[in-house]
Amino acid sequence: MPSLNRQILIAACLGVLIGWGLGFLPAEQGVRTGVLYASTLVGSIFIGMLKMILVPLIFTSIVVGVANLQAHHQVNRVWITTLVYFVITLSLAMLVALLATNIFKPGADLPITLFADAMDAFEARQLTIAEFFLHFFANLFQNPFAAFANGSILAIVVFALFIGIALVAGGERYQGILRLMQEFLELLLQVIGWIMRLAPLGILALLIRLVAEQDVSLLVTMLGFIVLVFATTLFHGVVILPGILYLVTGKSPLWFWRGSREALITAFATSSSAATLPISLRCAEQNLHVRRSIAGFVLPLGATMNMDGTALYEAAAALFVANLVGIELSFAQQMVVFFTAMIASTGAPGIPSAGMVTMVMVLQAVGLPAEAIAILLPIDRLLDTVRTAVNVEGDIVGSLVVDKLVHRGDESV
Repeated sequence: MPSLNRQILIAACLGVLIGWGLGFLPAEQGVRTGVLYASTLVGSIFIGMLKMILVPLIFTSIVVGVANLQAHHQVNRVWITTLVYFVITLSLAMLVALLATNIFKPGADLPITLFADAMDAFEARQLTIAEFFLHFFANLFQNPFAAFANGSILAIVVFALFIGIALVAGGERYQGILRLMQEFLELLLQVIGWIMRLAPLGILALLIRLVAEQDVSLLVTMLGFIVLVFATTLFHGVVILPGILYLVTGKSPLWFWRGSREALITAFATSSSAATLPISLRCAEQNLHVRRSIAGFVLPLGATMNMDGTALYEAAAALFVANLVGIELSFAQQMVVFFTAMIASTGAPGIPSAGMVTMVMVLQAVGLPAEAIAILLPIDRLLDTVRTAVNVEGDIVGSLVVDKLVHRGDESV
């Protein structure tokens, strides 16, 4: 019996092949319809199970992680190291995007008339930066029960941080609650182990549907931009992030990819950092041996705030749209794109329709037509696969980097 890692890899390859084969069949073909229906059903069940475990896992892992960090007086060091890592990797991702897009200029040879109908029919929901911050901070503090019910991840993270700190401040008085939380976390990890047995089937189903439903003619039209986004995102994921990991921890990229393969393939198939979080935690703790207190703090925070792939995509997309409409952005305008994309990718989970709204904000920041997002929507699902995998990779690398730096700091005391 192959290992789970190998089963997931085989399932991913089969899913791409079967989906590609279905793309040649007529839309009304019975075999195609039946396979796509079955894939949708199985994929929905798998995603549903991951979402089922997501909210209690985020809350419990952060409460336990913060309580353990506070108890060992490490929390300030972990906070600072985590946030510095997030800023550095986000900045590097956007620099790669801006540099590559300036060199290759995707979209400069495509007439905007090709997309006129889509732009006319699309009504973008627009937010100013001031309105964005209002939404973002308003969503930080919510009724916790409403946040749990609605899956408001950032609000759950903030509430869990408060509870974790309160458990430490209460000392012995709340030790019973802390022990209960620790046992509940063990219970959730047991359930995740069961869900992972179905992961190969779920990933197979999700990738069959993803590949089969792509519009090939549109992909050919947008080929230059698609290749550029894939190439820059993969460069960040294959060169920059592993390079940071090696410089800080001395661990090889192959060791990292073997240990995190389940999470990266799941992120690719689901296009959801949040839905992948249970598997990311499992890989970090069990395969890569990150301390639970560090993984339980860095990974849930990273799933809401550290979006390297998203920031890279939004920066590249802004310049792509500028090329399409014949506007050359100055260095100052590109710096506006840089900082706006960083803010937008960090705050994306805090507002409804996050991806579309934040992309519109980046376009507006430099005077580009918000309606141009209609050009990007048909290819967004395809591009989302790789950028989500890199988002998750950045979080897991971050947990290893923070674990190493904090542990090194402990040894030097």
